[in-house]
Amino acid sequence: MKAKPFIKWLGGKGQLLEQLEASLPRELNSAEFVYLEPFIGGGAMMFFMLQKFPNIKRVVINDINTNLTNAYETVKEQPELLVKSLKAIEREYLLLADEVLRKEYYLKMRDSFNNDDLTIIEKTALLLFLNRTCFNGLYRENSKGKFNVPFGKYAKPTICNEEVIYADSELLNKFDVEIMTGDFSETASKIDEKLLNFIYFDPPYRPLSSTSSFNTYVKEAFDDLEQKRLADFCNQLSQKGNCFWMLSNADCSAKNPEDLFFEKIYSEFEIQRVYASRSVNAVASKRGKLSELLIMNQHNPIEHQFDKAIV
Repeated sequence: MKAKPFIKWLGGKGQLLEQLEASLPRELNSAEFVYLEPFIGGGAMMFFMLQKFPNIKRVVINDINTNLTNAYETVKEQPELLVKSLKAIEREYLLLADEVLRKEYYLKMRDSFNNDDLTIIEKTALLLFLNRTCFNGLYRENSKGKFNVPFGKYAKPTICNEEVIYADSELLNKFDVEIMTGDFSETASKIDEKLLNFIYFDPPYRPLSSTSSFNTYVKEAFDDLEQKRLADFCNQLSQKGNCFWMLSNADCSAKNPEDLFFEKIYSEFEIQRVYASRSVNAVASKRGKLSELLIMNQHNPIEHQFDKAIV
C-alpha cells in the first residue's frame, strides 16, 4: 500500500495533489533539495512529495498542535504498539451495536483524551479513534485547549488502518523525517544554505465570511495578523535566493470581490486558483466545489545553479 494520511484533517490536500503537482518548480525534478512543511496537518502533500521525489535529501515537518506531532512521532517510531492499542479500542467499540452505547464510549474516550495522564501511545491511539468516530473527522479545540468535536454517527468506521500506518512509518523512516512542534517561523532554522529548499505552507484558512463556522482548530487563533506575519515570512524566504515556496489558502475574493486580502499581502507573488470539493459545513447546500488560492514565489532565473542532475 502507498503511504497516505493516517489521520483525517480539515482541508486535506488529497484531492488537490494533481493540481499542486502541476505548479511545482521544474527544478525539483533534477535538483537535490530539502522539503519543509511548517503546517503539516494530515500530510497528504508530504506523503506525495516523498514518493514522487527520491532526490529529497532532508525532510522537516512542523505543527503547533502537540497531539498531532506526537502522532507522527508515534507512527514513525512505534507503529506496532500503536496498531496493537488501536485494535483493542476497535474491538471494544465495534462490539457496541447500539448507537447510544457507542456515543457513551466516544464521550468517555474524549474525556480521557482531554484529562487523563496518558502515554504517547495511548494519546495517539485515542486521537485516531476520535478522529475516525467524531463528526466529519474534525479536529477542533476550545479556548482551554480541549478537544470538543461531537460524536459522529458512522456504522462501520475504520479505526485501525494497519496497512496505512505501516506504510507511513516506513516512508517517514526512509527519509528520517524530522518532526518539530512549534510556530511556523521556527522552521527557518532548518533552511539549508547550500541546497535548494522547497517549502509548502497549508496554514489554517482565513474564513470566507464573518459567519464561517470554522476558522481555527487549536486554541491559538490564526487571525489576519497571523496571516500577515506568514506573508512576511514568505517574503523573507524569497530573499534567500534558494527557496521556492507554495502556499494554499481560502479564495476570499471569490466569495466577496471586494475582499482582496490575499491579493494585497501577496501582491509581489504569483496567485493561481485550484478547485476542491469541501464538505465541512452544517448547511448541505453550502457544500461542494470551492476555489482555493495557490500562491507561489517567482522563479528566479539565477537559481539554475541549483539545477544539478542526480547521479
